[in-house]
Amino acid sequence: MAAKKPENMAFEAALDELDSLVNELESGDIALEDALRKFERGIALARASQQKLTEAEQRVEILLQADDNAPLTDFETDNE
Repeated sequence: MAAKKPENMAFEAALDELDSLVNELESGDIALEDALRKFERGIALARASQQKLTEAEQRVEILLQADDNAPLTDFETDNE
């Protein structure tokens, strides 16, 4: 089964997979090429997770703005 693209995964699923990859890499019982593939996947998962966190922080910031008279604006992400 092909792995999902990190940007299409739920945040929690990406973190679970990243945790699993870290454990495998820390064991040191894998071949260099396999370790490099896992490392690359881990970097992609970490970047996608960071992007999701940044977007969530932006949404929370918008929701918590104290100015009730501020004009409403659309929430835009870099993915759009």
